[in-house]
Amino acid sequence: MDDFPMRINKYLALNNYATRRGADELIEKGMVQINGTRAKLGDKVVRSDKVTVRQPKRAYRYYAYNKPRHIITHSPQGEEKGISDVVDLEGVFPVGRLDKDSYGLIILTNDGRVTDRLLNPKFEHEKEYRVKTAINLRPSFPVHMEKGVDIGGYVTKKCKVKVLGERQFSITLSEGKKHQIRRMCAAMHTDAIELQRVRIMHVRLGNLKAGEYRPLEGIELAQFLADLGLTDESPQT
Repeated sequence: MDDFPMRINKYLALNNYATRRGADELIEKGMVQINGTRAKLGDKVVRSDKVTVRQPKRAYRYYAYNKPRHIITHSPQGEEKGISDVVDLEGVFPVGRLDKDSYGLIILTNDGRVTDRLLNPKFEHEKEYRVKTAINLRPSFPVHMEKGVDIGGYVTKKCKVKVLGERQFSITLSEGKKHQIRRMCAAMHTDAIELQRVRIMHVRLGNLKAGEYRPLEGIELAQFLADLGLTDESPQT
């Protein structure tokens, strides 16, 4: 979210606390505070503000989902299918994106706190991908990729690259620019013809088949929340 300052109801909606109308109801009921002061309808917030929402406790849910190719992560158009069209889970949303032609691990949850904690590049959470290319990789490919690549006015952060075959490599990023890996490959004079995300922080895709999901539970869930600086209590940001 870069369009600060923004109205408090929009902020709450973008963080998945409620719809804008539902956010207005929370504000009118005195359940929202900005920097410790009761929020009013029409208030605006900036990125540094501390927004607290007092709501009845709800059961947060977290899932690892293997997104198939051609499924849209957000805002499908026309005949396209989104995750909610093919996953039989009510009330959850995907955190982050995988483009239409990419596949692999996405976190599904009903916990709006996760979005910024996982996606904001300042936290530098690792995400690992496996990539197949159209042509053989040059010997210098991993070195140049790891140092950072100019993808058109932006040089990517340092990353980890491991060559897995003549036309296959793994890459671990701590940021997520739009189509970043495909643009990095293009800058290195090759095309990424397959792109699969296999890990988000310590959560691994494992043996999930395309279209399957599994709940995060036990130690895996505890570590996931701890890495994000979260608990299973009522949301605060």
